Amino acid sequence: MRGSKHHTSGCRSDNFMRHAMDLHGDAVYLVALSQTRSQIDAQDVSQDVFLRLLTSETEFADEEHLHAWLLRVTINRCRELYRSPWHKRIAPSDEMIAAIPSTDLDPAEAAVSALEQNPVWAALKSLPEKLRVVALLHYVEEYPTEIIATIVGCPPATVRTRLHRARSQMKRYLESMGMEGNYE
Repeated sequence: MRGSKHHTSGCRSDNFMRHAMDLHGDAVYLVALSQTRSQIDAQDVSQDVFLRLLTSETEFADEEHLHAWLLRVTINRCRELYRSPWHKRIAPSDEMIAAIPSTDLDPAEAAVSALEQNPVWAALKSLPEKLRVVALLHYVEEYPTEIIATIVGCPPATVRTRLHRARSQMKRYLESMGMEGNYE
């Protein structure tokens, strides 16, 4: 770990980590998947986030604080991954991933596969990162704009603007796919 000394007194208990992963693991993975658009990268990011939690000395006031911290670290880790020179050189294309022979899916993989087929998820994935993350935090995690502003590090008015833009772009995407409906 850069810039910090590793000492075991900073590690959290097994019970704390199990509880955090059981309660918040799905949200961390979903945010990572929406940001990276890759199951493999989302799994790596999720592992990194919980490793950071394991060694973090942050004290959490409550579950909401822990949840917000985990999502903030997830978003930051996704940005780090995207900016890394290694990732830019070797990031697999959708065609490469599709060419990998599929095996029997476990329930989690089946759920992700079903999610990947959902047109609303496709519309969400089509958004630029800044719009995608606020839409996910608002509509999936059901955070109010003030909390999203804290998580993503921008003013609440910016979050509201991004949500408006995200809705508009998703509506256009879904309409271009022949889906009619009220998406407001």
